[in-house]
Amino acid sequence: MTQKKKETIKSLAINDKDVGSAEVQVGLLTDKINKLTDHFKKFKKDKHSTLGLTKSVNRRKKLLAYLKKKNPDSYNKVIKQLNLRK
Repeated sequence: MTQKKKETIKSLAINDKDVGSAEVQVGLLTDKINKLTDHFKKFKKDKHSTLGLTKSVNRRKKLLAYLKKKNPDSYNKVIKQLNLRK
């Protein structure tokens, strides 16, 4: 696991052993989306990776909707911490 992933998990985790909560998943997907957008700035014609980007964005959108419905406080915390527009 890379250092960036560890930092994301640590900052969003509910407890010490949390690696799969919705908050952590949103954080990891955000890292993946940012990495892919940087990749597309160099390689504009990479059409195969656009599917992965689209799937990641849609999954993050669903997880954020779930968080907003189930735990609005956590949703607001994640939005602020990851600097997402909402």
